[in-house]
Amino acid sequence: MRRRLVLGAAVLGAALAPAAPALAADYAPVDQPGPGLSPSPAALAAALKCESTDAALAAAPNPVLFVPATGVTPEQNYDWNWKPALRKAGIPFCTIELPERSLADIQTAGEYVTYAIREVHRRSGRRISLIGHSQGGMVFRWALRFWPDTRSMVDDAIGFAGSNHGSTALSALPTCAALGCPVASLQQDARSKFIAAVNSRQETFAGISYTNIRTRFDEVVTPSDVQDPRTASSSLTTGDGRITNVAIQDVCPGDVSEHLLVGTTSNTSYALAMDALTHDGPADPSRIPPLTCAATLMPGVDATNLEGNVTALGALTGLASVVGVNLAGVPVVKEEPALKSYVFAKAATPTPAPAAAAKPRARVRVTPGRVRAGRTTTLRIRTTTTAGKTLGRVRVRVLGRTVTTNAKGRATVRVRPSKAGLVTARATKSGVRSGTKRVRVLRAR
Repeated sequence: MRRRLVLGAAVLGAALAPAAPALAADYAPVDQPGPGLSPSPAALAAALKCESTDAALAAAPNPVLFVPATGVTPEQNYDWNWKPALRKAGIPFCTIELPERSLADIQTAGEYVTYAIREVHRRSGRRISLIGHSQGGMVFRWALRFWPDTRSMVDDAIGFAGSNHGSTALSALPTCAALGCPVASLQQDARSKFIAAVNSRQETFAGISYTNIRTRFDEVVTPSDVQDPRTASSSLTTGDGRITNVAIQDVCPGDVSEHLLVGTTSNTSYALAMDALTHDGPADPSRIPPLTCAATLMPGVDATNLEGNVTALGALTGLASVVGVNLAGVPVVKEEPALKSYVFAKAATPTPAPAAAAKPRARVRVTPGRVRAGRTTTLRIRTTTTAGKTLGRVRVRVLGRTVTTNAKGRATVRVRPSKAGLVTARATKSGVRSGTKRVRVLRAR
């Protein structure tokens, strides 16, 4: 089974014509808000599955969101290994299923991950941890890069053989050019426009701990067996995040897990990931106990579990589709799709010239609003702007009398109207538009 899985995944980075990279200034600034999500709310909600209740998600420790690899479902990736391990550890978790078994446009997959981050954070009220294998260890970075609001929602970002810088493996073969490949395969070529975009400006962000776990025997996400860990495809080096880049052989030299097993069965990978989940910051290889290397399989994996083995075998159809043997029935293309418009910096909008400030208008209030002809009445006057702000030193003329309000916009005036009818109180002041108020004069008794 292992040989067949490896064969199916090994052409992740098949041929793609080199793309001219965009200039750094062309990409969206890291604080440019992301767009609304294009998948329907129903599709997004259906893709997220949380085994844990909202109450459990809200309890310590932080909940985990699992993101699957290329060609597989979350069940095929995590049901038979990581889920039972986290249940035993008491860590709540959710999974997000990506379109077409993660073989469709990764830009759209990133929108599903964006939704999942927001929703698990909302349900739990806590910062969450992300765990992903292969594409799953990279695609959450698309969400963090182009939807800045998600960054404050994430504590740990843990990737197993994450295709952070794409794959150089077998890029000389004409497989995709001749037969076509699923979109996600083209996008994970090391020379793709997608890979350039996800790494644009900076790779990591402040407040997030990044643990990038690789194997020196990775035949898919390459280069992997390098002297300088900074040049490994899975490694991250730029930005403000806290970063650990580690090969499992740096901890356990005898661990021979390759691309698939590093994220599914390796006890070394498990120990590093759990170290990150249970400590502040990313994993620290020096904290991994030596006895870790004595076990081959991570907790949760049972070699005699028939159901688990069937689940793992179910991934073969998706993995085979990467080479153009389209057993999964997903569409194939020969060219990488264009990058979405939100990937690029928005054109600067010219700042309009400030409009001339409109003059405020005076408002005059007269109390009482009714007086009787032939009777002397004291009117109380108050002047403000129409916005309700005090307006003092205003001249008010009413029933043949003129009075100026004080600094607080108040004045009184005695009047004795001679006949019934409506009269106008008019307020005037230099630099202010005049205001008026009607006062009713009742008939004399």
